[in-house]
Amino acid sequence: MKHLLSINDISKTEAIAILDTAQELARVSDGPMKKLPTLRGRTIVNLFAEDSTRTRISFEAAAKRLSADVINFSAKGSSISKGESLKDTAQTLQAMGADAVIIRHGASGAAQRLADSKWMSGAVINAGDGTHEHPSQALLDAFTIRKHLAKSAQDLTGLKIVIVGDVLHSRVARSNVLLLAKLGADVTLVAPPTLLPVGVDSWPCKVSYDFDTALIGADAVMMLRIQLERMSEMFFPNAREYSRYFGLNGDRVKSLKPSTLVMHPGPMNRGLEITADAADGARSVIVEQVSNGVSVRMAILYMLLAGAPEGEIAGTNSGTGVLA
Repeated sequence: MKHLLSINDISKTEAIAILDTAQELARVSDGPMKKLPTLRGRTIVNLFAEDSTRTRISFEAAAKRLSADVINFSAKGSSISKGESLKDTAQTLQAMGADAVIIRHGASGAAQRLADSKWMSGAVINAGDGTHEHPSQALLDAFTIRKHLAKSAQDLTGLKIVIVGDVLHSRVARSNVLLLAKLGADVTLVAPPTLLPVGVDSWPCKVSYDFDTALIGADAVMMLRIQLERMSEMFFPNAREYSRYFGLNGDRVKSLKPSTLVMHPGPMNRGLEITADAADGARSVIVEQVSNGVSVRMAILYMLLAGAPEGEIAGTNSGTGVLA
C-alpha cells in the first residue's frame, strides 16, 4: 500500500489489517510509555487547505507517538493564500524531504492528483477531499464499531448501521458506506431526497426517507453534520423541520436497543442533527471516536511508512503482531 486515497483502494484484508494494527497500537497508547521509535527520522507534513480540528491534531499526535518529525502547513498564513498552486506546494515539500503528506483540500480528487503526479515521491494520505472521501475517518468509525459490537469477529458481518443526514456534501458518508459494506455490515442511508447525491442507488447500501423506521434493529446510528458552508441554496425548509424528521433526539434514543451506539464524526451542530442529551448520553461514543482516531492513524502511518512485510502485520497467522 503506497497511498491511502480512497476506501476503494484497499481490500477487505488490508482494512482488517489496519484495524488489527490499530488495536495493538491502542494498547501502547494506554500504557505509561506512549511513544514508539518506529518512524524516527521520518518527516510527515500536514497539508490542510481546509479548516480541521480532530483530523489534523490526531494525525499530528499519531505521527509524534511514532517519533516522526511533523510539519503543520495550513492555507492560512502560507503561500496558498497568495495563489500558489498545488504543484508548486508539493514540489516545495519534496525539496524539504517530506516522506508523507497528509492532505485536506476543498477540491474532490486533489489527493489523487497529488499521488498520481511526479511532483513528489512520498506517500499521500487523503484527509478529506471536497465531497469525495475521508478514508481515515471511515476506518476509525469501523474500529469503534468493531471494538464495541463485533466481539471476537474480525469484520462487521450481521451488524445494521444507519447513517443519517447531509449525505450529499459528506465525504465521511461515502467512505463509511464503502468500508462498512466491505466489512459485511448492512448499511442504510437516511436523508431527505434533496440531501442525497445523484447515483446513490448504485452505492452498496439501502436508502430510506423514514428515520424512525430505519432505526428499528439498528446496532449503530451515525449522524452527519449539516454542512451549511457548502450549501449555496436551501436544501430543507428550516432547521426546526429538519430536526423533527431527521434529528436524533432523546425520544429516538430511547427507542434504540440497549447496545446501540450513537456516533458523529464531528463537529456537531447541537440542536440541529443531534440534541445535547443524545450526544452526551450513555450510548454516545463520539468522544471515544476521537481517541480511536489517533490509534487508527498511527496504524495507517505505520503500514505506509514502516514497510511492514506480509506476515508481520497484526492479525496475520504469523502470530507475531505489529509490536512483537
